[in-house]
Amino acid sequence: MRRTLVVMLKEPRAGRVKTRLGRDIGMVAAAWWFRHQVRGLLRQIEDPRWDVVLAVAPDRSGLLSRVWPAHMARIPQGNGDLGDRMGRALRGAPPGAVCVIGGDIPGITARHIAEAFAALGAHDAVFGPAPDGGYWLIGLRRTRAIPPCLFSGVRWSTSHALADTQMSLPDHSIAHVATLRDVDTVADLK
Repeated sequence: MRRTLVVMLKEPRAGRVKTRLGRDIGMVAAAWWFRHQVRGLLRQIEDPRWDVVLAVAPDRSGLLSRVWPAHMARIPQGNGDLGDRMGRALRGAPPGAVCVIGGDIPGITARHIAEAFAALGAHDAVFGPAPDGGYWLIGLRRTRAIPPCLFSGVRWSTSHALADTQMSLPDHSIAHVATLRDVDTVADLK
């Protein structure tokens, strides 16, 4: 079965992406940073060992955007909070292992993604923790149904996001891979 890597992306428009960073450096600069960050990230993680799918928002303009590489498959994120959108991406991926990442983690390499997929060989789920208590990657082996409670009760954008998400996966064996930092504020750029 194929491995699928889903990258959650918003259109890099000023005031619509990286707004916390935009409060520090300006909305135009934050959108510019995100666009160039994602361009480099996609080059880093494209690999013949897995298929890359871009989960884009807003749905219609993201599907039609010329900002993202045309050769990469795209799906709409749809409505709801981050958990709703990631849950759709996880459930809608083709059969096989699937990992979901964001576009705002400068340190991701193909080696990190390969380690996550390797961890799914012996575990039901894998997380890439972030130093702030969140996570940069979630992956599921999908040898059984994804629990309907996945992501329920998760306190997003808090130090509890990783722990809350792991609690929503009862009876799943869980592995952790490298801890990487995402970029939310100007302090995270250093």
